[in-house]
Amino acid sequence: MLAGFLKRWMPQGIYGRAALILLLPVLTLQLVVSVVFIQRHFEGVTAQMTRNVLIETRYLVDQIDTAGSLAGAGLVGAQLGRALQIEVRVPAPGPGSERRSAYDLSGRVVMETLRAGLPGLRNIDLVTNHRQVRMVVDTAQGPVELRVPRGRVSASNPHQLLVLMIATGILMTWISFVFLRNQLRPIRRLARAADGFGKGRHVPYRVAGAAEVRQAGAAFLDMRARIERQIEQRTLMLSGVSHDLRTPLTRMKLALSLMDATEETQAMLRDVGDMQRLVDEFLNFARADALDDMVRTDLTALVRRVVVDATRSGHSVDLETVVETGPILLRPQAVARAMDNLIGNAVRYGTCAVVRLECLPHAIRIRVEDDGPGIPAAQREEAVKPFSRLDPSRNQNHTAGVGLGLAIASDIAHTHGGRLVLGKSARLGGLCADLELAI
Repeated sequence: MLAGFLKRWMPQGIYGRAALILLLPVLTLQLVVSVVFIQRHFEGVTAQMTRNVLIETRYLVDQIDTAGSLAGAGLVGAQLGRALQIEVRVPAPGPGSERRSAYDLSGRVVMETLRAGLPGLRNIDLVTNHRQVRMVVDTAQGPVELRVPRGRVSASNPHQLLVLMIATGILMTWISFVFLRNQLRPIRRLARAADGFGKGRHVPYRVAGAAEVRQAGAAFLDMRARIERQIEQRTLMLSGVSHDLRTPLTRMKLALSLMDATEETQAMLRDVGDMQRLVDEFLNFARADALDDMVRTDLTALVRRVVVDATRSGHSVDLETVVETGPILLRPQAVARAMDNLIGNAVRYGTCAVVRLECLPHAIRIRVEDDGPGIPAAQREEAVKPFSRLDPSRNQNHTAGVGLGLAIASDIAHTHGGRLVLGKSARLGGLCADLELAI
């Protein structure tokens, strides 16, 4: 329970956590040491100062006891009290009362020290005048009131140490934050570069920072370069393979067209057409992340255009819900192709499709639903793999698909930092495909 509570209230960013790790032990140690030091030091100083005053007070009380009369006690108190800086009232103006403020910590030490060393002490008043210690003491001439300046019995400037401690703490904290920010800036740049690369963006990044951060940055640059080379080599290879295969396929198609139209030649022409379509689809899949560059695009207008184009092609496609997204950074041709694939699958396996555009907290979701047979939950992960064969549920024998539509859409979603989620349509009963794009 405690771990869950701390996890919920802990800072989520590395900057906040590093600052907490840096400041919490320092502030705790400083607070504990300061409180203990102040308490021990000022209690000791207060007790020592009070004992010094106590010696003078006891001597003054003894002289009042031997005065012989009330008038003599007043004279002794006036003369000796002036020399000892103790104001004497003979007789006491009233019985007085025991009073101390709750926040007056040094006052507790003053009262304990005076009570332990001054016989006949009735009460001590530290509240009526915060600058004085008022005591009512029983003497041979009756009760007298003694007023001692508060500065003589306790330290009056403990705040100077607190002010110095707080000022020094603020200064050192600011210096620590400056160093901490400089150390975390390369990590945040590396995180932005990695996040941008995951969304298909080439964010400039230069290795900097501590040795460990530089090592991680260099490893990231090497990894990014290898992935980009691999993608480029794959695209070039498949482009060459496609080009090389198209020539013999074209010759075969031409030769078959010149032959007599028989059942065998028609079957061979269909096979050649399937091979041509397979090569084209495979090439498009390999080049899905290289269709165009990332540009700011009005996704709402893009979705409307794709739906209109599908409707013009004779398909039953409805745009149900649209939100104004405004210009966002994406690959417009790639997103349009992903939508074409999802809508094409929907109208191929069903009779109609419904498109919804929704805003999520950190993504834009394009939902395409159909009234077809759908995909069982156990086969949805397999369905997004290239050339997956879902013959029983998707009626593939009566369609011209080659199993790359969902794979291309999923690949395009990943290049935009999102994902393709397949589910069951609650309204139409068929497949529900959610194309989520990070923003």
